[in-house]
Amino acid sequence: MSLEITQHNEEFSTVGQITPEEVPQIAALGYKSVIDNRPDMEGGHDQPLHVEIEKQVTSTGMQFAYLPVVSGAITPEQVEQMADLIQSMPKPILAFCRSGARSTNLYHLALRT
Repeated sequence: MSLEITQHNEEFSTVGQITPEEVPQIAALGYKSVIDNRPDMEGGHDQPLHVEIEKQVTSTGMQFAYLPVVSGAITPEQVEQMADLIQSMPKPILAFCRSGARSTNLYHLALRT
């Protein structure tokens, strides 16, 4: 199990799709919050549902937020929501989507708000 995490700064990182089994590793790396930007079932039935990941995340004491964003269709409201999450959630934060690119784009847009 190897997570290819991109650290943008000390407070925010992104990664591709995670599984519930990888959550303890994420907690051990020191993350305090996880943001899921991937809509449920986007990848079919093999993709873990956000509630499965949320259960594991909260069981480790981390905070979890579900902000599903359709690739290539980020709305201004979602940018505002992401900015609010970045401000309010304990840091460091790890955000994920299918590849990490959508979460990265959303992060950079949120920084501009």
